[in-house]
Amino acid sequence: MDEARQAGHEFFRALMVTVVGQAYQAAGYALENAPLKWLNGHYRWTKALPDGLYGLIDYQVLIYGDTPHAARTPSRFRVSLTRADNAHGRASAHPAYAARTLSALVVQDFGVAILPSADHWWTFHNTHSLGLALAEAGRLVVGYGLGWLDGSLQAPPRGGG
Repeated sequence: MDEARQAGHEFFRALMVTVVGQAYQAAGYALENAPLKWLNGHYRWTKALPDGLYGLIDYQVLIYGDTPHAARTPSRFRVSLTRADNAHGRASAHPAYAARTLSALVVQDFGVAILPSADHWWTFHNTHSLGLALAEAGRLVVGYGLGWLDGSLQAPPRGGG
């Protein structure tokens, strides 16, 4: 990996922690210390939930160009949520196992058309747009994702019952 891309990932992590870290920490989530994954743009917030389950909030960032704030093609990230019976989030047959992207959870499961699609990636091209994108995603994680992960918030039944 080149130094510019590594610097971009470090910048993303620092801004992510600044924008959403306090809210996630207040909810009991901690950023995994995984520098090798960070080099590849993967960041995971974890929390041990009741009944031997784990809540996982994963950010995947794709940096285009020299740095996230100097790219010609907008860089992007997305957020995935996993409730698993193992700390690594591996798929299992456990009845409580569930995994969704944040955008699919909000748009498809909860029926809130606040994002352009259920397969949404937040884009950014500078520090300001990254801060805004992280704040928007963070609000959706706090508003929908955290409750969905711990089971206190369930999506309405599909089919308009």
